[in-house]
Amino acid sequence: MADPDEPENKTSASGAARTLRSGEWFAREGKYGFIPRSWMKSQGFSAELFDGRPVIGICNTWSQLTNCNRHLRDLAEDVKRGVLMAGGFPLEFPVTSLGEPLMRPTTMMFRNLVAMDVEETIRANPIDGVVLLAGCDKTTPALLMGAASCDVPSILVSGGPMLNGRYQGRELGSGTDVFRLDEAYRTGKMSKADLDAAEAAMSRSAGSCMTMGTASTMALLSEALGIGLPMNGTIPAPDSRRAVLAEEAGKRIVTLVREDIRISKILTRAAFENAVKVAGAIGGSTNAVVHLLALAGRLGVPFTLNDWDELGRDVPCLVDLKPSGRFLMEEFFDAGGLPVVMRRIAEKLNLDAPAVEGGTIGARIANATSWNDEVIRPVDNPLTREGGLVVLRGNLAPDGAILKPSAASPKLMQHRGRAMVFKDAEDLRNRIDDPDLDVDADSVLVLQNAGPRGYPGMPEVGTMALPKKLLKQGVTDMVRVSDARMSGTAFGTVVLHVAPESALGGPLALVQTGDMIVLDTKARRIDVEIDAEEMERRRAAFVPPAPHYERGYGKLFIDHVQQADKGVDFDFLVGGSGTPPSKVSF
Repeated sequence: MADPDEPENKTSASGAARTLRSGEWFAREGKYGFIPRSWMKSQGFSAELFDGRPVIGICNTWSQLTNCNRHLRDLAEDVKRGVLMAGGFPLEFPVTSLGEPLMRPTTMMFRNLVAMDVEETIRANPIDGVVLLAGCDKTTPALLMGAASCDVPSILVSGGPMLNGRYQGRELGSGTDVFRLDEAYRTGKMSKADLDAAEAAMSRSAGSCMTMGTASTMALLSEALGIGLPMNGTIPAPDSRRAVLAEEAGKRIVTLVREDIRISKILTRAAFENAVKVAGAIGGSTNAVVHLLALAGRLGVPFTLNDWDELGRDVPCLVDLKPSGRFLMEEFFDAGGLPVVMRRIAEKLNLDAPAVEGGTIGARIANATSWNDEVIRPVDNPLTREGGLVVLRGNLAPDGAILKPSAASPKLMQHRGRAMVFKDAEDLRNRIDDPDLDVDADSVLVLQNAGPRGYPGMPEVGTMALPKKLLKQGVTDMVRVSDARMSGTAFGTVVLHVAPESALGGPLALVQTGDMIVLDTKARRIDVEIDAEEMERRRAAFVPPAPHYERGYGKLFIDHVQQADKGVDFDFLVGGSGTPPSKVSF
């Protein structure tokens, strides 16, 4: 006769066969069920909650160190209400929170750590499905990557954008107007008192950047992928409709668990193709490139850097939003949000791609109506005709680099200029405002050692500040080249994500001040005019920089992080979702 305390016992307390993963904890006879139920009951949970209903994890990135996410405690309560209404058992759990304005050296260094935190928390606990609460930009891809590595039913709920900034009768866009205000202050056009007043007026509520920064981009792309509910990307954080969306997500995740609709059934190749096209139509952040490449890698979905160029090449930018345009996320929401954008480019989309609420993307957007054609432009009157990202290659970026046309200056899209090289971000800070810096408006600013390993973490320093002496002359843009990233709120003719990076001895490391650099976006080229013999001579003399870390997570990151063209994920986490977390080990 079998010992009822042994894990081989496969029946619940009522004698019914278990179908939920959480039953491995809560539906067992003997001590293996007694222990988890007893300890959970210490929190005041009644026996009724252990009757075989789905256990829904609410993955929360709340933190006072992450303003974008500081309201997620309240949003979690809305999700719980929905889970309970649908007959589920909600259990909230925290994971590391990533606040872009505060974390050093950069939140990008910790995206993979959070993804591991999410994955291992789900694997180790009785969770049948998960609602992912994200806000600040890296939290969205990190949570999706972690859930994808477990392949459990999932819905992403974003915290939403903050309210528009308002200052002296005009609107301020988070991030975007920081660059303009900083230039005005550095050149003496703005007083310290006015700068302080603008600082207080720009960020006036909870929520993420209300420009088309990386947070808004990733929230919208989650909606486009079908893993977020309609309007997930645009409802403002303080708006009561955000709470209703969270409640709906709580109800829907219970159904996804019961129907066994896992994240891999939503995040298909067709979904990623849609996301690339939507990124162009909204003028999305360049950071979406590394995040979607990494997410696809976790799922084993074939998806490469070239897809960004090929799929997005003929997509116009329709959303007139900062930094590319004029408006902010409140206006985008009021105009009808992402469903309107997707309906306007419907002929380019995979309309039969699945949506997390059930049905297809085509059904989701079928009745979308625009309420403001200035904010969401018609296809025949786009903000820019080329909204997709440009993937560049050449002897300076053999494995690729990217540029965002909608944020660039048309006159610089084909350019030849003399390089001014900065060996790292500190060198840039120390010399950029030197009145004797040997630069003019045609120069190309080059930043080295700012890639995944070199900085480390690939920070958002690719939008190098323009030299003060050129700002005073009225120069507003220059070609800038680096292995770094840039904020989605930034703008300019900026070549980013150069791969392989300079810290590994990539060609970017071999560029010297005075070399001529040629940018030709039409030909998809970025080259340095150095002959092969000279390039080899410089390569032979290259000495790699010393690693920044010799222990802990920093060393793990440097030893295993992939290059930008691969998504900056860890090499040991790529290639599929791994073993489903369906069994316990005791």
